[in-house]
Amino acid sequence: QVQLVESGGGLVQPGGSLRLSCAAPGSTLDHYNIGWFRQAPGKEREDLSCISSSDGSTYYADSVKGRFTISRDNAKNTVYLQMNSLKLEDTAVYYCATTFLCSEVGAGPMEYWGQGTQVTVSS
Repeated sequence: QVQLVESGGGLVQPGGSLRLSCAAPGSTLDHYNIGWFRQAPGKEREDLSCISSSDGSTYYADSVKGRFTISRDNAKNTVYLQMNSLKLEDTAVYYCATTFLCSEVGAGPMEYWGQGTQVTVSS
């Protein structure tokens, strides 16, 4: 069992930035592929990004490519999602998850995920 804890969400204006954090108390995150996904009310889950545990490969959905960046800080046992140039449609609850697979073409099934952090983009 891996407990994941997301933080860093909040209210931001369009064009602004936020950095989300994914921590795993009691586990070592660099052993896992980590992905970020989001879910907005009335919409399907959208897989956004992942970072591989083996070679650091990353994946980004077209909707966030060039705006979001995923990274690891193994010393802090944390994975980040830097979100820039935020848009109204980025409003959602954001989750991090361990995934069975992660490559440049996508993320595999999720195994564990956290409670999520709310991101609201509004003027």
